[in-house]
Amino acid sequence: MSTLLTKCDPRHIVTGRARNLLRKDTLVHAEILLENGWVYSGNDAAPVQASLAIAGGRILAVGTGDVIDATVGAGTQRVDLRGQLVVPGFQDAHIHPIFAGIEMLQCDLTGVGSAEEALAAIGAYAEENPDEPWILGAGWSMDLFPGGTPLRQQLDAVVPDRPVFLQNRDHHGAWANTAAFEAAGITAKTPDPDGGRFEREADGTPAGTVHEGAADLFNHVKPAVPYELAYQGLLAAQQLLLAQGITAWQDAWVPIPEGEHADHLTVYSDAAKAGDLLVRVTACQWWDRTAGIGQLEEILKRRDSVAAGFDPSQLNANSVKVMVDGVAENYTAAMHHVYLDHHGHHTENRGIEFFDPAEMKEFVTAIDAAGMQVHFHALGDRAVTDALDAVEAAREVNGPNDNRHHLAHLQVVRSEDIRRFAPLNAAANVQALWACHEEQMDTLTLPFLEPGAEDRHYPFGELAAAGARLAAGSDWPVSTADPVAAIHVAVNRRSPGSDAPPLGPDSQQLTLKQILDAYTQGSAWINHREAQAGTLEPGKLADLAVLDANLFELPAQDLHRASVTQTWIGGECVYQRPAAAALPETEAAQ
Repeated sequence: MSTLLTKCDPRHIVTGRARNLLRKDTLVHAEILLENGWVYSGNDAAPVQASLAIAGGRILAVGTGDVIDATVGAGTQRVDLRGQLVVPGFQDAHIHPIFAGIEMLQCDLTGVGSAEEALAAIGAYAEENPDEPWILGAGWSMDLFPGGTPLRQQLDAVVPDRPVFLQNRDHHGAWANTAAFEAAGITAKTPDPDGGRFEREADGTPAGTVHEGAADLFNHVKPAVPYELAYQGLLAAQQLLLAQGITAWQDAWVPIPEGEHADHLTVYSDAAKAGDLLVRVTACQWWDRTAGIGQLEEILKRRDSVAAGFDPSQLNANSVKVMVDGVAENYTAAMHHVYLDHHGHHTENRGIEFFDPAEMKEFVTAIDAAGMQVHFHALGDRAVTDALDAVEAAREVNGPNDNRHHLAHLQVVRSEDIRRFAPLNAAANVQALWACHEEQMDTLTLPFLEPGAEDRHYPFGELAAAGARLAAGSDWPVSTADPVAAIHVAVNRRSPGSDAPPLGPDSQQLTLKQILDAYTQGSAWINHREAQAGTLEPGKLADLAVLDANLFELPAQDLHRASVTQTWIGGECVYQRPAAAALPETEAAQ
């Protein structure tokens, strides 16, 4: 668990004092001096032994000798790093903190190792919470169940008296018991909705697992998420993320609320006003696939409301999330080639696209014209093609601009589309932790794709070689938010400690610098913060993470062994690793 040292309001960094820090006619002494460590600025090929001076929430100087000595005054607090590595603060370009925090406070199945463990955890949670009308939660992994599809009867055996609805790890499907189907009025006669489907028994009765849009058919009966739960979820998520060196993020799903559900944008705004929001947030507003182009008016109104109340470096809502397709493991990622069946034969299924390509071109062009960024979920290669086509259509109508559209996930991408990213100024938003052999990949995905698909899986190296700008994120709670774990996989193409072969050819690996820069300055660029953060240089915000090992000196297979010991935002230490590795004591300069 993280330890919060202080709560700071990042807005103080835009005061006149901060803006004048580097005037040549003004002598400013450092308030904090981080010394005796390694500093990776992001502008150099590797870290250098240096000190870092901070004043007014910004970096005053990075260097050694006279450069640093001139900044030290009687009140400077000196922090001995003892050889640790300072890097720019990690910025997660695709994450779901409020949803994750809510799930942490509900029936959390993250990390359970078997179907039996999952059922035991569900039963225990139901017993501990007898007054909850529904058992809600998430986090179960598809590879724990045959075919990735657990049954309603398994849930009935542990919770027979109340509805149970649990989203899976990737949040593209859910597991429900009989009482939940009955409450929602879903029977054998209920057709699969557009953009979704039910797993069914022989007579058509829903079997227990629902995919994509079929999960929405429970929304009218599930309890709403109350405001206080969402607020506490944000704080719980933030505490965990600060412990992983994350100083900024783009929340990739901030919906316009329906009914009594808490408004996540209001939660962020209220937390910022109260001083509880320590990180810097871009809220990515959800594009409802059923609401049409008319929803843009409300999205713009919400964007402008946030802009009127907050410095954009702290909180903004200038991005729109467009979910183009589903995921490969339940055969809903949109592919150019058809999926194979369990016998290796071709099916007629090429996945699901949630929008007609012509419709998507129209509304992406409108979003772009309104000065907003589009954040695409594009996982299959057909989804990638159509997302790039939509960006290209917007460019043709509106001309070039600085909206910084980006495509997330990119599990399978055609070579001809990889070459389109740079000319369109579309960034690749990568979730590097997934680029390895693991149970879900090897049993539920690769066997059902055309031969050779592995070589085109998560083609990060090819994207970088083609000049595509890279940003990085986690998609937490789909998987861990730990940037160090993702960095390890990006470099090795295998998970920590795994003896499996790397996923795909060596050409898809990223260098340590490439993935570290993607997680810092690349994501800062996505969020229009590169002038203020993403690298460590004088005048920029003192947003940084301290690691207990120099990543650049570790063997590639040991990268995952490094961990965050301190996180700083706006010159304030907001996290220190507890116990033996706590923040070194500070002392006034003599």
